Amino acid sequence: MHRAGISKQIRLLLAALLLMPLLTGCWDRLEIDERAVVLGVSIDEVTSEEAAERESEVSHVKGSLPPPKQGMVKVGVQIALPGRIPLGPGEGGGSNDTMQTVWVITVVGHSMDDAFMNLQQQVSSELFFGHLRIIVVSEAIAKKGMENINDYFRRNPEVRRMAWLMVSKGKALGLMTAAPKLERIPTLYLMSTLDNSIKMGKFPKDYIGVYWSNSSKKGQEGFLPYVAIKDEQNVEIQGLAYFRGEHMVGVTKPFEVAGYLGLRGVNPAGYRAVIMLDENDPNSTVMTNVTHRRSVIKLRLKDGVPHFDIYIELEANLEEKMSEEFEINNPDIIARIERVQSDASVKFYQNIIKKTQSKGSDIFGFGEHVRAKKPKYWNQYVKTKEAWQEKYKEVTFNIDVIVKIRRIGMKAI
Repeated sequence: MHRAGISKQIRLLLAALLLMPLLTGCWDRLEIDERAVVLGVSIDEVTSEEAAERESEVSHVKGSLPPPKQGMVKVGVQIALPGRIPLGPGEGGGSNDTMQTVWVITVVGHSMDDAFMNLQQQVSSELFFGHLRIIVVSEAIAKKGMENINDYFRRNPEVRRMAWLMVSKGKALGLMTAAPKLERIPTLYLMSTLDNSIKMGKFPKDYIGVYWSNSSKKGQEGFLPYVAIKDEQNVEIQGLAYFRGEHMVGVTKPFEVAGYLGLRGVNPAGYRAVIMLDENDPNSTVMTNVTHRRSVIKLRLKDGVPHFDIYIELEANLEEKMSEEFEINNPDIIARIERVQSDASVKFYQNIIKKTQSKGSDIFGFGEHVRAKKPKYWNQYVKTKEAWQEKYKEVTFNIDVIVKIRRIGMKAI
């Protein structure tokens, strides 16, 4: 009996010990109103005069550190004001009071971490990046190199891989202080602009996690959205900023985004194209809307160099014709439109590939096809990312495009 009582007490003690870790779930909790919630970050160049004037002595004594080779950075941070963020329906529009919903602060630093340390010294609450949605880098910074930026945000466990990293034409800070009419919070407007572009087939899924993944591959380079602020404080996606390693080396035109999507076979499709059947007759111009894409990429070695045969199928609808004199209610005319658009698409895809080849920036991932399908060739002649950047310039392509017009609209003639 005595032993039974002791064993029962031991079992109860063990059960209590097992339950104790469950009682510590909130030991490190931090109330949401005790955090400074960062929604957006902008990164710009800073002049030597401004750097000298605004440099803080938080993480170092002024003059003890030489300025970095790429120069110091100016970081703008958009912080949500507690209780001011619109949550319910009917509260999203209107932007005259943007500065009442968010607080934009700028600091300078030798690096990203140095800049955020300086910022934390000015903000009473702890900075929190769990709701960070937008990081905007100026074109000048992107050309100098993204090493420090990528390193800092990749090491921060609070940064979500579904956030957006983008390159701005001109100063990045302008996107933090913009006042779009459709949204009271600029960062949410930027995020919805890109997310809706994906849904409409106008931009690929290129979240910050995807960009980091592509940049880490030996046979592929990363790219980012290239955006600019327009006159009415709205934001326009002006193309893809493509990289070679950590450095931005070029920008596509807005319509050339469709070239990337077509070569990769990304759906849904959403770009319109102007097709002129007769160069001497403006009345023969029509507009088509590609609704679906399909791409097949085949690899073979040709004269010791990778050669890609790319087969692309495009389904399109006839959207518009420029003149009532031009009749399209004819199978021969429809076939002619398909043929002209197919020939134009071949040249279009070839041109965007040549543009990236000239910079050694394989944003399409052709090098990954070589690594996967020709590992012996890769291990013998390529091996490294830097070697593929040069080899990519020699790669040859053959592109075949088939266009099918599925619908011509409710008006037949």
